[in-house]
Amino acid sequence: MKSIKILKNNSATRLTVSTIGVALGVAGIGHGIFEVLQGNVASGGVIINAIGPAQRLWERASLHAFTIIPNLLITGILAMIAGLLFAIWAAAFINRKYGAWIMMLLSIILFLVGGGSGPLFIGIFISIIATRINKPLTWWRAHLPVNVRTFLAKSWLWSLIVYVVLYVSSVVVTITGWPLLSFFGVNTTYKIILSVGYILLGLMLFTTLTAFAYDIQKRTDSSQVSSVEC
Repeated sequence: MKSIKILKNNSATRLTVSTIGVALGVAGIGHGIFEVLQGNVASGGVIINAIGPAQRLWERASLHAFTIIPNLLITGILAMIAGLLFAIWAAAFINRKYGAWIMMLLSIILFLVGGGSGPLFIGIFISIIATRINKPLTWWRAHLPVNVRTFLAKSWLWSLIVYVVLYVSSVVVTITGWPLLSFFGVNTTYKIILSVGYILLGLMLFTTLTAFAYDIQKRTDSSQVSSVEC
């Protein structure tokens, strides 16, 4: 008789990485669409604004990006392709053996072809978190007090939902100014957008921590690491 341990992956960690990854990939596609709309013109440098003067819906509309391609049309096409690949990989293949490292590579590619600054920061961050999907989270289990872990675990799904809603809303407001322009002036709206960026950073870190706590709690409560006699 032999005891074999079956270790299930960290479902909350995976869903968190996949959800943020899909949102980031779609944002990259959005950058690409606006870059394509500017037409077959020179980029004018490596730092560009994906939204050209003709596409602006308000005077502070901006999707800043970096590109190694000296043409906006080609940059946009590549950004859309890279964004789509990134979103698909995040949704369907992130738990593969080298899934996290391939995501990191796709993040860098998306950044280099006009997908915005998000892939360089958010993309690499969630790629690092993705390396924990099939790990037992031993360090976190040892350093998170039980009462804190319980609170964080209960907060996981809501924090993820709030993050995604706030992230999507910030992109929409950045592009259109709506609905903040209906209540505030241009300068105040722009300041709010900048402030939301810092809030999103903190919320992303918090959501990641809640995902770890949820997976640890789930393993503890339902004994996900089980023994099978054979």
